[in-house]
Amino acid sequence: MTDPGRLDTDNIRRIEQMRATFDRLRTERIRAESEVERLEQDLAQAREAARATFGTDDEHEIARAIEAARAKNTQLVDEFGSLLRDIESRLRSLGDDRP
Repeated sequence: MTDPGRLDTDNIRRIEQMRATFDRLRTERIRAESEVERLEQDLAQAREAARATFGTDDEHEIARAIEAARAKNTQLVDEFGSLLRDIESRLRSLGDDRP
């Protein structure tokens, strides 16, 4: 038969070991809750900045606006390149008219 005093001693030792784990986990939970709170504040500020800058905080709308701006930029770069080629061509033709 097992000694009841030994079982009690073993249980106390195990509880003390578990207490250290419990305390560590409690500290980690408190730290994680603080981090979540900070991140929620950061997100609220980022959403506010997005609304001020883009008129919305909807990421899909912002992504569509960015894609539209990229497409417009590409179009403008193409048009500018075409204008430069046209100017270059005109300048060459002026040079060809010299005596």
